Amino acid sequence: MIDEILPALAARIATVRRDMHAYPELAFEEHRTAEKVATFLDALESMGVKVARGVAKTGVVASLTLGSSPRMIALRADMDALPLAELNTFPHHSRHAGRMHACGHDGHTAMLLGAVEALATLRSFDGTVVFIFQPAEEGEGGGRVMVEEGLFERHPVEMVFGLHNWPGLPAGQISVTEGPVMAGTDRFEITITGRGGHAAMPHQATDVVVAGSSLVHALQTLVSRVRDPLDPAVISVTRFHAGSADNVLPETAVLGGTVRALTPDVQDQMEAGIDRVVTGIEATYGVRIALRYTRGYPPTINAAEPSHIAREVARAVVGESNLVTHLKPSMGAEDFAYLARVVPGCYVWLGNGDTATSTTVQSPVACCTVRTMISTTTSSPPAFATGSSWSKPVCPDKPTF
Repeated sequence: MIDEILPALAARIATVRRDMHAYPELAFEEHRTAEKVATFLDALESMGVKVARGVAKTGVVASLTLGSSPRMIALRADMDALPLAELNTFPHHSRHAGRMHACGHDGHTAMLLGAVEALATLRSFDGTVVFIFQPAEEGEGGGRVMVEEGLFERHPVEMVFGLHNWPGLPAGQISVTEGPVMAGTDRFEITITGRGGHAAMPHQATDVVVAGSSLVHALQTLVSRVRDPLDPAVISVTRFHAGSADNVLPETAVLGGTVRALTPDVQDQMEAGIDRVVTGIEATYGVRIALRYTRGYPPTINAAEPSHIAREVARAVVGESNLVTHLKPSMGAEDFAYLARVVPGCYVWLGNGDTATSTTVQSPVACCTVRTMISTTTSSPPAFATGSSWSKPVCPDKPTF
């Protein structure tokens, strides 16, 4: 039956996606997007879809219950765009200057809307599916806000599933990796204060540039000599500002950067290590150093059971040859992690293929293609039969959530 509804549904979802791409909105500003989502879902009310607006400011949460099973899962998509000027020239390019759906969240949202309509139409499961349209994934932690506002108290799901389009992975392939799949990310800012002076008389000053340069080098030893080589981590100093004149030694220097790690333990280790290095540089160079360390998104870690279910669904949808199970984790971050810390979760990557100009997300010419989205609307969601075994969507019996 999915083959009967897919052509018309895919065309509608493509139209929705292009509209969202043309009108991107930043974190917690997704008012138009949320209204479009809610209006689409309201049209399915007669089919049993219930809609809640204003969750975590601009989020939307819907649910669909069929049959009598108490089991419940959630599917999540993010809705926000990036503060980036789009360079594409196709008809649905961004109408909002300096804003763009460069990470494909327009595609994620459209896919989930398609999934809601497909499930409401096919009515081929027994249980409840919760559909989470989340705001503010891009650095603002909309997932955390949803959890803190009681998302899973209102919807006590057993598992949560999400996906991201993945440039570089061939279109038609799906990657499901158990364990860490995306890194946690923290930020730091370090202010070094010394004594300024004339560049010709450095002995009369306390040189914060030299101290800062040594600090940058010393921080890298935390990755190369302190951390276990089998536990990935990245420390990147991305800002170093000091002085404005060629003949003046500045009084202050400000450095900033990011820490990435795939486990909470390594995050803790890197934070403690940075504090230790800062203290040593302070004593060695006779400067004062203030460290501000800010915890960001936790690592995204796929739990065993939802990962197993996602793999089985992927096999049914794209076939064994197009299922990738050992793709290396990304050191990028994703706030799906906040949801997966509360209930078992699985975050999968959907192949978006290569493009002629870019193979990364967050590019000014990025685009989540329609052919990528279609492959996510051709199957029932992760399904449970008796116990924890899985029944393929092609089976005549209704899967029970």
